[in-house]
Amino acid sequence: MPSETNSAFPRDTIERLLTLFNSNSLRAAEQLARELMEQHPEQLVAWKVLGASLKLLGEPDLDVWLQASKRFPGDAEIFSNLGNALRAIGSLDNAIHCYRRAVILDPEFAIGLCNLGIALLERGELFDAIDCLKRSLRLRPALVNARNNLGIALGDLGRFDEAVGQFRLTLDTEPDFSMARSNLLFTLNHISGLTDTALLQEAVRYGEMASRLARPSISWENIPQQDRCLRIGLISGDLRDHAVGHFLLGVLTALAADHGNSLTFFAYYNHQKNDTITERIRRCCQSWRVIVDLPDETVANIIARDHIDILIDLSGHTAHNRLPVLAWKPAPIQATWLGYYATTGIAAIDYLFADPYTVSEAQEAFFVEKVWRMPEVFSCFSAPDFALGVSPLPALANGKITFGSFNNMTKMNEEVIALWSRVLHAVPGSLLFLKCKQLNLAAIRSEVLERFADHGVDAARLILEGSAPRAQLLAAYARVDIALDPFPYTGCTTTAEALWMGVPVVTLAGQRYLGLQSASLLKNAGLAAWIAHSAEDYVALAARYAGDEPHLQALRAGLRAQALASPVFDNFRFAAHFEAALREMWRKWCALRNGDASDIRDSSDG
Repeated sequence: MPSETNSAFPRDTIERLLTLFNSNSLRAAEQLARELMEQHPEQLVAWKVLGASLKLLGEPDLDVWLQASKRFPGDAEIFSNLGNALRAIGSLDNAIHCYRRAVILDPEFAIGLCNLGIALLERGELFDAIDCLKRSLRLRPALVNARNNLGIALGDLGRFDEAVGQFRLTLDTEPDFSMARSNLLFTLNHISGLTDTALLQEAVRYGEMASRLARPSISWENIPQQDRCLRIGLISGDLRDHAVGHFLLGVLTALAADHGNSLTFFAYYNHQKNDTITERIRRCCQSWRVIVDLPDETVANIIARDHIDILIDLSGHTAHNRLPVLAWKPAPIQATWLGYYATTGIAAIDYLFADPYTVSEAQEAFFVEKVWRMPEVFSCFSAPDFALGVSPLPALANGKITFGSFNNMTKMNEEVIALWSRVLHAVPGSLLFLKCKQLNLAAIRSEVLERFADHGVDAARLILEGSAPRAQLLAAYARVDIALDPFPYTGCTTTAEALWMGVPVVTLAGQRYLGLQSASLLKNAGLAAWIAHSAEDYVALAARYAGDEPHLQALRAGLRAQALASPVFDNFRFAAHFEAALREMWRKWCALRNGDASDIRDSSDG
């Protein structure tokens, strides 16, 4: 916090203001700052303390920074903070304009450069983001937020070794930076060749850090009655137009309709963005709390006061997670689901949802959570509500097969590129259609062409397109005959969407949960024959199906109906299984709480 003063201003009052702010007496700091601004509106420090206090209190700060920017047009920090406030409400272009103004005012303003880099990263301008973040670090090498986001940007480019290096450097400077540890874990799961033991050890390090920074509850006021209506907490930053939102919405709607007397939902939302998915999810919840910027202890106390019986993390080690909150154990039962299909490393999380196909008994050893297997599928997709039909097989008009993948470029490692190149060579004249956000950038499109050229694939056989709104993305499946799944981090949302659009998916089954997501969806949708168990099998399957256009056309015509009738899309069927799982978890806890060990049996296999 800056300490600008005015000679006519009482220095002891300024010192008191800064003391209140630095001691986290934010409400008192806010009140004193407002009083001082009324008497001395020219005093810059009062404006900055007011804006910073409001942000930390979780209250709107945009108007303060707007007014301050007009009164102090030459202050770089004011414009950087204004950019932060604009970015928080989703006004990204205006935020970037403010960050650029801040950097022009002060070219050596490392935090301003960092904020600009983060905003550019969010807008997908990866190379410009990396440039800003590196400039920021040259000015302040210990600026961990810049280094952490540099790692994210490098990971988005698929430069995983460099990304891991940046995350480890971040943690060397600040070992307790939880999001950097999450980013490290998330990135490591994209790298082939790492052992299960190494990944578990890294996750346990995260869990030990989170546990050390928390004071976990060991008792709760929840009434241990087995049949009462349960209070279910959902904590995530993805309750919106996001993969998690697309999986959650249909299930939550079904639960609210059929199980409203059995389960009541409370949402703890770690994001400022609201969209139509957010509003539909909100309508299924009794309570909705935005927890952005609130300290972990504060959030844990809120959850405890809400008497949540089962708290479900929906993010895992992905962006906007609040996993450290669960280390406080604010609810007697805690589980993780949907956001991340690997162990969190947090011992205070009791369960991880899986199914019979995604986690073998041997793999259970690599989870700190107890694996709770749903009877059919690990999650259930919400059918898109677009009026979008399934097209005829494009090969019939094109005279050639078009393979496709709409997965994030981060999943397309060198082994994936090599195997997809083998598929193209095995099917003469075939094309490969790739579509993802990174391909908005010409430099990345050129790089992808070069990577395939290294495997003898001509650029004319590749269709490269950037991101698009969801309806347009789904419509693009009308140009795909067969979808190809990446590995070792397979698709999930992309697989479900492809099936809904009548497009079958060839997947390579891995050993870990993250490598078996598509395999589970395909088995549940009646497409087990599309699952390969080796690279050679993958190429052979793709080539065999590509050579049977009548079969592809017949499959395409009926695949949406087949998928919608399967566990992959049957939200009410999944909701019944999910409610039963939550009730059984609760029954087990009640039995332990009431000392009735005879009533405890292992029911984690559904």
